[in-house]
Amino acid sequence: MHRRLAVFRYGVLTNSPLSYLNRSNILHTPLSSLNRRNNASALFRVFMYTSTQHRRVPDPNNISDLMKEDGVSVCSRMWIENFQEPEKTVTNLADYLRRFELWVLAYQKVCADEMGAYMPRSAITRSALEDLLALRNAVLDNRFKWGARLEFFLKSPKDKTEYESLSKRKIKAILTTTQPAPFQDRIVQEVLFMILEPIYEGRFSQKSFAFRPGRNAHTVLRVIRRSFAGYLWYIKGDLSTVLDGMKVGMVIGALMRDVRDKKVIDLVKMALTTPVITSKVDEGEKKKKTKRKYQKKRVLAEDEPKPDPYWLDTFFGFAPEEAEKLPNWGHCGILSPLLANICLDELDRWMEGKIKELYRPSKSDVIWNSPDGEVEQGNTSWPEFVPTSGPDKTRKIDYVRYGGHILIGVRGPRADAATLRKQLIEFCDQKYLLKLDNESLPIEHITKGIMFLDHVLCRRVVYPTLRYTATGGKIISEKGVGTLLSVTASLKQCIKQFRKLNFLKGDRDPDPQPCFRMFHATQAHTNAQMNKLLSTMVEWYRYADNRKKIVNFCSYIIRGSLAKLYAAKYKLRSRAKVYKIGARNLSRPLKEKKGQSPEYHNLLRMGLVESIDGLQYTRMSLVPETDYTPFPMGWRPDHEKALLEYIKLDDPQTLEEQRCCLREQGLISPQDYISMLVWNYKRNAIAVDQLSTTGSGGKNLQTGKELLLDLTYKDAEQRSGDEEDKEERVHAAQM
Repeated sequence: MHRRLAVFRYGVLTNSPLSYLNRSNILHTPLSSLNRRNNASALFRVFMYTSTQHRRVPDPNNISDLMKEDGVSVCSRMWIENFQEPEKTVTNLADYLRRFELWVLAYQKVCADEMGAYMPRSAITRSALEDLLALRNAVLDNRFKWGARLEFFLKSPKDKTEYESLSKRKIKAILTTTQPAPFQDRIVQEVLFMILEPIYEGRFSQKSFAFRPGRNAHTVLRVIRRSFAGYLWYIKGDLSTVLDGMKVGMVIGALMRDVRDKKVIDLVKMALTTPVITSKVDEGEKKKKTKRKYQKKRVLAEDEPKPDPYWLDTFFGFAPEEAEKLPNWGHCGILSPLLANICLDELDRWMEGKIKELYRPSKSDVIWNSPDGEVEQGNTSWPEFVPTSGPDKTRKIDYVRYGGHILIGVRGPRADAATLRKQLIEFCDQKYLLKLDNESLPIEHITKGIMFLDHVLCRRVVYPTLRYTATGGKIISEKGVGTLLSVTASLKQCIKQFRKLNFLKGDRDPDPQPCFRMFHATQAHTNAQMNKLLSTMVEWYRYADNRKKIVNFCSYIIRGSLAKLYAAKYKLRSRAKVYKIGARNLSRPLKEKKGQSPEYHNLLRMGLVESIDGLQYTRMSLVPETDYTPFPMGWRPDHEKALLEYIKLDDPQTLEEQRCCLREQGLISPQDYISMLVWNYKRNAIAVDQLSTTGSGGKNLQTGKELLLDLTYKDAEQRSGDEEDKEERVHAAQM
């Protein structure tokens, strides 16, 4: 009996997690020397502890167990996986939808938009995390509903409303009037966006540039300057009606080409089909609202963000027509631009096929004369000598898309452009049920100028001097005729935008108007805001050929507008008097009629008044030059370059190719060098063993170790002449 109990005790203890117990002392203790009752109770406690430990299952609702990893690292892994296999059909996204780290990251992003400040993870309260977990579980269990007005799983930190104690009138107003998107809806949109964006960014065409990270209108202009030189005919199309909304079946069909996860598809479909409640305003109510009433000055709350500055609100009016429309489908929110790109990606792929189909190279041409058409021989931004068309010239087309606007360049006869337009109309009719005609897709010649993104694409004739060596060694210089593609900012569009913002009136002779919206601001604050507006304009017109001229015109309009404002504010009657007191850049204080008085200098030195910065770019010489930095062929954004480089370095085949290249060039890689040292160490160790076995005592063994180190050191010295790395290589040999 004693032996059986000892065996039972040994089995329990060896399978238990109590590894800190000294099993030998317990097992070898005679059972007769212990109290049987105490021993039995101790064994029962150990048995119960081990049985409960084995049955313990991690709680799926324990927040500490769910937040083991950073949300950014989860997103990074998603980007890497999707860029490694861009053509793979995704079938299981529920695992990522279940990751609580992504929900916490989405909560932080939405709070940053809501509160105006970033909220670290440590600042999120326990109750907010529990509500966020309840929202995640509701989405996974199909209990979440888009556009909820009264019942929320999670509320905004700013929302202090007690919905249970609201009156019937307020509840009816909430249910029947237009309301902003609920806080919890935006979190679900962010989570879906973080999951779907890396999937499609690895698949999207390189011809689309809107609503994508790392790409903007400047990228389109640089691509046009780089790749569209030499095209004679242009087709400019407006498909922005697609951005207003598409049938749910088309959107889901385009989404299911690459994503086959039922949970995500159902969420997107529900967001598209759930009706959005909007209030209808009667004409009588409109008339009542036109009456201006006295509005009390509102004091911002402690956690309320400040409104956008005047210059930022103003510059949004300068957005080109192609970038004005932002899709907003149902309750999709920030998912809408991504879904629009998913639907229009089929058009991009179709156009890429047409580019390959219509490419006909000519060996007598100076550009695009290679069979594949990818590697260009010749610089398309250099003057191309006339004639620019004919049977001896290469026929080629190119294409870019920015949102719902497309631009196609055709090099060849106009008949090619007309045929392509007819095929494009048929494709849009079949795929998007979009009825287009020839007027909506006009074909224009480069000499007339093509407006795109508020820039005019035109052809500029140049007369370069050609120098070449004739037979006999005689150097001949001749005047040639060539053309350059010019990307020029439209002055007409700039005047139109300024007139829309009430900065000027008139077209042919624009007259600046005072910007009374800044009437109550100080001179220093007004100048600072207008300098930010000018800096933004300088950046917007960065790649325009007439950058100096257009920015100088903007500076003249803003400076004249401020001069009229200051003349009315300080009762100086005319702009000339304002310039006389405040100088050309309006940097002197206008309160002091004598300009920079000694009293002002004393107050400025003591810090009792704020310094006034003068307006920038008051002269054309101060405007920076146009940026003509060469745009590389096959350009990609920086984040895509880093991803592709990481994937390439992580591939074992790449490492083997590098090793082969090093061996062919007679070089040795670091890993091969370490392998060589280990081999030398083993070879020299044989000699040490022989020396240690021939003699008796430790003297020969010590001599053998010294010989081993000496031989390995000599091998390392022969392989490399670098004196600084000798000690490190000897240490590697010792290891």
